[in-house]
Amino acid sequence: MLTLASSSPQRQALLARMGIAHRVVAPEVSELSAGDPEAVARHNALAKARAVAAQRQESVILGADTVVALEGRIYDKPTSEAQARETLVALAGREHQVVGAIALICPDGQERCAITTTRVRMRAYDERLLEWYLARGEWRGRAGGYAIQGAGAALVRELEGDYENVVGLSIAALLDLCPALLSRA
Repeated sequence: MLTLASSSPQRQALLARMGIAHRVVAPEVSELSAGDPEAVARHNALAKARAVAAQRQESVILGADTVVALEGRIYDKPTSEAQARETLVALAGREHQVVGAIALICPDGQERCAITTTRVRMRAYDERLLEWYLARGEWRGRAGGYAIQGAGAALVRELEGDYENVVGLSIAALLDLCPALLSRA
């Protein structure tokens, strides 16, 4: 059984959709929020997986992190509606990157990592659409302040790359690292 080092409902749903049996252990780690987006995402994913691996080694541990970056600046999870507004205004009409990192730690201690980058172009939305989205509260707990799998889809013009990476977990990258996960499903 896979141990997911994350409390993300999106990651849990993606694994469940694939029939990958898993348990959830939410790690307590300090995450980086500034620096090179790929390095930050990789560091955070590894930190989560290692924190859980230190507690239990009988299964494969999966740590994951999602970073939204525009011109090298990371837009973390907004802590207020005002911060969500600021983030979404910055992203409006522009293309940003969603960098997803996954880290697997096997029971023998072997670590495997993968980085997936998806380009997302936001619509040039107006104040009315922005207000509508903010009022829904969906921005809470979302890197970049939006959820593409929900009402946040109304803010997106197009994407290039892995959609599930934007949701929170690249299934393709996960299966590249550990194809045996499907045989356990």
